[in-house]
Amino acid sequence: MPEANHDLCDTFCPSGGAEGLREKVVEVAGLSEIFKVLGDETRTKILYLLSFRELCVCDIATILDMSLPAISHHLRLLKALRLVKYRRDGKMVYYSLDDEHIVHLIREAQEHFAEYR
Repeated sequence: MPEANHDLCDTFCPSGGAEGLREKVVEVAGLSEIFKVLGDETRTKILYLLSFRELCVCDIATILDMSLPAISHHLRLLKALRLVKYRRDGKMVYYSLDDEHIVHLIREAQEHFAEYR
């Protein structure tokens, strides 16, 4: 006989507590894309570095000890989600955060992580 699963209901019988919540799910549509991007440690590090100041691509590559093409790939994804923006100054390209929202998200995650260490 299979062992009971203690973290699931024994029978499927909705209690009615879910009423009106189906429409709420629409409010988080698309958020998973941001979390997927943040799920990569390199991209999270790039965003964290940019929370301190604007950096050129070469500086980011140096700090993270990575190649320019690898950094460029990550920045392209971050730019596609409008998490970073760039400006060209002669031969140099500088990146910065598009806004401060992502910093708040990272800081919240840091606080949560620190609580459970």
